[in-house]
Amino acid sequence: MDRQLQSCLYVGHVMHRRLRPFGHRFRYRIFSFYLDLDELEILPRHLRFFSYNRWNLVSFRDRDHGPRDGRPLRPWIEAELTAAGIAGPFGAIRLLCFPRLLGYVFNPLSLWFCHAADGRLVAVLYEVSNTFGERHGYLIPIAWDTNGVIEQCCDKQLYVSPFMPMKAHYRFRLKAPDERLAVAILETVAEQPTLAATQMGRRRSLTSRSLTRVLLSHPLMTFKVIGAIHWQALRLWLKGARPVPRPASPRVAVTRLPPRFISAAE
Repeated sequence: MDRQLQSCLYVGHVMHRRLRPFGHRFRYRIFSFYLDLDELEILPRHLRFFSYNRWNLVSFRDRDHGPRDGRPLRPWIEAELTAAGIAGPFGAIRLLCFPRLLGYVFNPLSLWFCHAADGRLVAVLYEVSNTFGERHGYLIPIAWDTNGVIEQCCDKQLYVSPFMPMKAHYRFRLKAPDERLAVAILETVAEQPTLAATQMGRRRSLTSRSLTRVLLSHPLMTFKVIGAIHWQALRLWLKGARPVPRPASPRVAVTRLPPRFISAAE
């Protein structure tokens, strides 16, 4: 008999609020998978309508993340962690992402939560994708936290929204997912808050029944995600936003950063 699954669902919403040069806000209901990489092979035995690296109503494919070439994901992320100076052995690696629905997925942001063998969370990989087929990761070790709250930051490397400049800075505030999911991102330009985004959710066990329920309550969600992105871009354009030039993609797939704690004074 398989051990109890650590993989689960988070059901909630995402919110984006543009602060400058004009206000713009939207909020959508979503659900996400939170997948333990060591359970990917066994999940199809537990879930109807789900396949791993094969087509199904719901599926997950290795090629959608990491090196994007179909290689197993755990060896890849362990190599990235080692290259970032984080010593193994490593424990659970868990990935927060959207699944494929009817063969389609687009993940604006996927989060990799990387643990040491003793269970400590040692790093987070923020994997960002844009609608031009480009992707970039920000791998940030965890120096310490305050009451379980992780605060990290990095400079923007990937062109994402066509209406946002490249000279920008991200600040992340989150907790390791438990009964609740809470992720907040603040993008600043010239040290001025420009965009705030959050993803909130409640945990649900990953079973055939719970998966069926979210598929019925969030029909064709992954198609709606990409549709919503283009709809909001049109709304921004009508408000006066204009595209900024798109630079070449970053030369490296992952930016590895040193640990940094953001104090309350920053």
